[in-house]
Amino acid sequence: MAGERHGAVQINETLRDDELRAILARLDSDKDKEVFGLVCKRWLHLQSTDRRRLCARAGPHMLRKIAARFTRILELDLSQSVGRSFYPGVTDSDLASLDVSFCRKLTDKGLSAVAEGCRDLRSLYLTGCKSVTDALIRALSLNCQNLELLGLEGCTSITDSGLVVLVDGCRRVKHLDINKCINVGDSGVASVSKACSLSLKTLKLMDCYKLGDISILSVARFCINLETLVIGGCRGLSDESMKSLAAASNHNLRTLRMDWCSNLSDSTVKCILSQCKNLEVLDIGCCEEVTDAAFQGLSNEGKELVLKFLKVTSCPKITVAGISMLLELCKSLQYLDVRSCPLVTEAGCDEAGVQFPKWCKVNFDGRLIEPDVLV
Repeated sequence: MAGERHGAVQINETLRDDELRAILARLDSDKDKEVFGLVCKRWLHLQSTDRRRLCARAGPHMLRKIAARFTRILELDLSQSVGRSFYPGVTDSDLASLDVSFCRKLTDKGLSAVAEGCRDLRSLYLTGCKSVTDALIRALSLNCQNLELLGLEGCTSITDSGLVVLVDGCRRVKHLDINKCINVGDSGVASVSKACSLSLKTLKLMDCYKLGDISILSVARFCINLETLVIGGCRGLSDESMKSLAAASNHNLRTLRMDWCSNLSDSTVKCILSQCKNLEVLDIGCCEEVTDAAFQGLSNEGKELVLKFLKVTSCPKITVAGISMLLELCKSLQYLDVRSCPLVTEAGCDEAGVQFPKWCKVNFDGRLIEPDVLV
């Protein structure tokens, strides 16, 4: 008997997922398909992820479990039967967060209906939804005045007018992502910074090419609680506005990404490092005018920096000497990215006796995975 068991064919070792799905597709009744999922965890996963329609009498605690298990659902019926009308089922608060990123066929029509029906919506992620326009923003402003997080990365039809209308109604926004919204300029960002001055903590503006100093000066003046600012690729910014930001955000700013801001110089970097006392994440990659001078004299401030993640990729004027000066004050550094810095090599650092913090990972050549905080 033992020999027979040893030679037996194990179906899970023989059939691939696509073959098992083909078997599942041949089952006619829903009952048979449910039984298919009882065989083992693998078959249950295949049965769950193959399902397109689902009728569930789910309460609030089940929504997340349903979303995690049935990942390909196209039709979801959560209606309550008359006989169980005493049970609340799904409420407005359970639909407070919605992520439809990269659903490129979604338009203002469908999402405006969501805004009108889910008036307690707090978080909405629309990354890559290129068909969305200012019309949806208007619907959010009118209906979702408790909105706190709005992700619009890559929604290229959003304009300044949309942002102005947004904050007419939504004045509690904490996190706004308009990365790559190429039609947004100074007037839109200035409106947001004024209207959401107390609530705004995260503002992402990467590759918003129309932005200039007016936006940053407005953020510096009004957004007193800002913790994260992403301005990578905003090449119209100058030292003047960034120094104002550093002075205004000296205690709250923790993450600053300003890669590809080609007009910024040593004076801006020095000002940021000196004044933003709680800054933990800094990306100055591709700021080609930055030199070792950005790190000179920082020791005169008398305090160590709390910087944990620093990215200086493609900064051709920074040398090993500059990195050494910075490390004297960055004892908490966990990750340093010096890729494509021709004057900062692993061999050069070894030769100069550079002492990196014990737990610091140094990315010289791209072999290390970039931390999420820098992406």
